[in-house]
Amino acid sequence: MNKPLLIGIIDDDEIYQFTLTRIISRYKLANKTLSFFDGEKAIEYLTDNISIEENIPDVIFLDNNMPIMDGWQFIEEYAKMETKIKKKVLIFMVSSSVDPNDIERANKTNQISDYFIKPVSIDDINGVFDNLEKYI
Repeated sequence: MNKPLLIGIIDDDEIYQFTLTRIISRYKLANKTLSFFDGEKAIEYLTDNISIEENIPDVIFLDNNMPIMDGWQFIEEYAKMETKIKKKVLIFMVSSSVDPNDIERANKTNQISDYFIKPVSIDDINGVFDNLEKYI
């Protein structure tokens, strides 16, 4: 995969969103970043743009614990629409949860490429983008 053009951040933590967006911008890791404060808004966006490939994020950083629709609920809804999306979307779950059950569940979920524990470092983010090919 070449450099992602569009990155989605789904997280209810405004500071985390700001920080991750700044890192992506500063290191020119993508052309554009989309931000959503819960999974429901992200699913609405994906549904509205499902047939417009360039509007679908190449990479999504997904929080696990959010109000309205959490990361697991997002994955359930995403799985229903995945076959209609005409590109591979890499989803990385980013959570403050160190619960082994969450990590094991993420590892067993086909839609999740990897699981990171907050706070993520610049090295973690760069590692994702330096190794995108291994996640495809």
